[in-house]
Amino acid sequence: MAKERKKDLVEAIKQKGKTIEAEMSFFDHIEVLRWHLIRSAVAIVILTILAFAYYDFLFDIIIMGPKRPDFWTYQMMCKIGERFNLGPDFCITEIPGKIINTEMAGQFTLQLNSSLLMGITLGFPYLLWEIWRFVKPALHENERKSASGFVFYASMLFLIGVLFGYYIIAPLSVNFLTNYTVSEIIENTITIDSYLSSVATLTLGSGVVFELPIVIYILSKLGIMTPQFMREKRRYAVVLILIIAAIVTPTPDILTMLTVSFPLFLLYEISIGVSGRVNKKRLKEEQEFYAN
Repeated sequence: MAKERKKDLVEAIKQKGKTIEAEMSFFDHIEVLRWHLIRSAVAIVILTILAFAYYDFLFDIIIMGPKRPDFWTYQMMCKIGERFNLGPDFCITEIPGKIINTEMAGQFTLQLNSSLLMGITLGFPYLLWEIWRFVKPALHENERKSASGFVFYASMLFLIGVLFGYYIIAPLSVNFLTNYTVSEIIENTITIDSYLSSVATLTLGSGVVFELPIVIYILSKLGIMTPQFMREKRRYAVVLILIIAAIVTPTPDILTMLTVSFPLFLLYEISIGVSGRVNKKRLKEEQEFYAN
């Protein structure tokens, strides 16, 4: 009886030691994650300060770009309309609507908010790199090799999405909304907060949506998503993409929605190819494992 109690006591001490070790390991990981997030936050703050310092360029050229008739997108539309005889309405020469500020601290908060948005946008690749540095030690060697381009591809897709949102979706939406009238007696006076939130949502929203292949890659590696499932649910994906396009673009015109939907359809097809490649590689590894 005494030996059994002694044995149980030793076993309990061992289990307690394992529990303490696991708890220490958990808190160590939390501490490492905290420092990765702190470095990311510092980088975003530095970029925000730089954007705040050069705010004249940021506001006049970038933020107010889609409101200016000489914006690159409008110039290209005029050239395309002239080349293919699409009519004078296709060429945008004026963006109506007066932008106003209705709050005492409105312009100051505008500078802060837009500088912070620019800091987050420019700091997004570094944030991804810090996330990759945190996750990398927990991966096996073959997993590290297969995911070695995560930061590059995710940053590239985000950049393409941001450019697509800024040069395509935002100007089309601004042009449509500022020209849409219910009655001639109503004059459009747009608050600067409304304008900034619309342009930022369209631009950053497109950047996030363009991360679809990366999300599908991760889900496929986890075995959650398969190419067969994506092909079978393609019809539902079409409906979902149209809904996303309707949400991302606050304009009810069909042209803008189709313009947004097309790259999403393309991204979905690319994601099917990515999932198929991951699934094929996983099946090959499983066959080699069971063969040995």
